[in-house]
Amino acid sequence: MKNVMAGLALLFAAFCANANANASDAAQLRFGVDPTYAPFESKAPSGQLVGFEIDLGNEICRRLNVKCVWVETAFDGIIPALQGRKFEAILSAMSITPQREARVAFSTPLFNTPSRLIGRRGRDLKPTVDSLRGKRVGVAQGSTQEAYAKAYWAPAGIDVVSYANQEQVYTDLRAGRIDVTLTDMIAGNQGFLKTPQGADYAFLGEPVTDAKTLGKGAAIGLRKDDTALREKIDGAIASMVKDGTYRKIEQRYFDFDIAAP
Repeated sequence: MKNVMAGLALLFAAFCANANANASDAAQLRFGVDPTYAPFESKAPSGQLVGFEIDLGNEICRRLNVKCVWVETAFDGIIPALQGRKFEAILSAMSITPQREARVAFSTPLFNTPSRLIGRRGRDLKPTVDSLRGKRVGVAQGSTQEAYAKAYWAPAGIDVVSYANQEQVYTDLRAGRIDVTLTDMIAGNQGFLKTPQGADYAFLGEPVTDAKTLGKGAAIGLRKDDTALREKIDGAIASMVKDGTYRKIEQRYFDFDIAAP
């Protein structure tokens, strides 16, 4: 009888622990984020997470009446971490591409910006195979820009160098270890060109677009079976757009509209 009672006690304790965990999960929303992509997400000198998507995420949580929890994760491992249930959603400038749509579900698109080449000011380089032949192009690992460069430039013999994050790309660009970087136009402008470190650099050539590799706008990534959460997040986004809150947050960071059509 003692063994039976002990077993029942353990079973009840496990049930209570699971119930408490589920209650805790329901009271919070964990976003996976790689905070190396200003102005979308970065760290202030104080260590606090700041940026356009940080503000959007906090507002979504407020409207869903849950606590926002930000889980810092390297971008190249962010989808496996989502699938491993380290968090419920990805909010980290993730573009919607066919390859990613095979693995995760996406919310309503949040914004849509092209990619551009950045290099030392005055260099006559363009985002084409002929112009970049013999050059080294730096890209962030796991980014759509890496996918584009490896799909179209690497097969032509262009040296595409991948880095853990975009900050490391800029470090090597300034050190002369790479010639250019392909990155999101807004992040490149706000997070590098407008900083003291980017004073000697500029956009080179025209914007680059490609739905297959660069995507069709950025959105929140979720597990495919989390349909209820996706519907709630979509509802929160729609209400933010409708009442003007999205635009107010956007104006804190941009002097033009980056909303996805």
